[in-house]
Amino acid sequence: MTQRSRLHVPAPPARPGQEPDFSYVQISPAGAVKRPDVTAAARDIEDLALQMVRVLDEDHRAVGPWDPHLDAEELQVGLRHMLLTRLFDDRMQKIQRQGRISFYIKSTGEEAIAVAGGMALQPGDMLFPSYRQQGLHVVRGRSLVELMCQCLSNTRDMCKGRQMPIMYHWGKGNIFSISGNLATQFPQAVGWAMAAAIKGEDRIAASWIGEGSSAEADFHYAMTFAAVYQAPVILNLVNNQWAISTFQGFAGGEHRTFAQRGPGYGIPGIRVDGNDFLAVYAVTRWAAQRARQSGGATLIELVTYRAGAHSTSDDPSRYRPKEEWRAWPLGDPVVRLKQHLIALGEWSEERHARLEKELDAHVTACWKEAESYGTLTSGPTLDPMTMFEDVLKEMPPNLVREREEFRALRAAQSAAAQDATPPAARDGTPPLARKG
Repeated sequence: MTQRSRLHVPAPPARPGQEPDFSYVQISPAGAVKRPDVTAAARDIEDLALQMVRVLDEDHRAVGPWDPHLDAEELQVGLRHMLLTRLFDDRMQKIQRQGRISFYIKSTGEEAIAVAGGMALQPGDMLFPSYRQQGLHVVRGRSLVELMCQCLSNTRDMCKGRQMPIMYHWGKGNIFSISGNLATQFPQAVGWAMAAAIKGEDRIAASWIGEGSSAEADFHYAMTFAAVYQAPVILNLVNNQWAISTFQGFAGGEHRTFAQRGPGYGIPGIRVDGNDFLAVYAVTRWAAQRARQSGGATLIELVTYRAGAHSTSDDPSRYRPKEEWRAWPLGDPVVRLKQHLIALGEWSEERHARLEKELDAHVTACWKEAESYGTLTSGPTLDPMTMFEDVLKEMPPNLVREREEFRALRAAQSAAAQDATPPAARDGTPPLARKG
């Protein structure tokens, strides 16, 4: 009988109505993975791409060589940043459901990735995030009002109404614009890092994409350039198990870890517990130090779980068990850091409840202020003339003509409206006062 080849189609471990199954996730014991010197050659540390760097053990203690030995105050700052990010996300999700913004993407369950990673870097480092790293803005001190205004496309929108919600950027904070075309930020980050090295700067770049985006060609372009030129960049691959409704196996994670793609290019690959604040901080700091010492790029696979929907346009109950996130073996990053601080005697449930109440009130106040700059249904509104700004360094003649024609049209419309207004009403005097 003639043998026929069979096509393999990856299958999620569990579908709606079934019991969650995370037996495929290979987890190393906390503290068990070695921490090599930052100058180690990629070929000598390939095992880091197979294991999982973890610091917090089951008793919420920090153990092993990757413990960054952060003081209690810095841990409390990290907890505050993660909790604020989560409360901000929850509020914006509710606001979207109320029809007051059009779209939103949460980072629930992944807060440690942006917050710990951001805290481990220096303010001058350039960040190229995806759409689930709003915690980077929180770490660098950005007002939530500005993020809310962008989602409202109002008069304080940093994008001047030209981008969909959550596509933030912040030049002063060294955070690059988010792109809806996935994976573009990886080669951009590598190019920026190469330029920084050419100029002799001590600044590095860091970027984040999801594991699904690693199937895009941009991922491989970035890896090639980063390896060839030893660019001072950290390439973070967030494996949250789902690319919208597609299981991570379709991006190639079924047979090998995503971190293993690093050594294939001659770049160190490190697999880390993405819900362990201390582990994410330690690995990011290690990669940053390596980059600053001309050691080149590092690929970090952050193993986590997307607790919520992909976006407000997604219904995850259609493709995975409804309560699957509760069974995720690496837990909740906010809860784990809180329990670690409690174990140190530096926190309590009472203090945590007070902090949550304080931050929730802060989010409420920020939203009220953001609304004062305009909403989707009421003014003030953006000046349409801004469509001609910030597009081209030198405006070509055809756009100059269009701008002037538009300006003349608006002037004519304003004059017509003025002519249609009864003379007695033009001075703004109340009718009763005019009668008197």
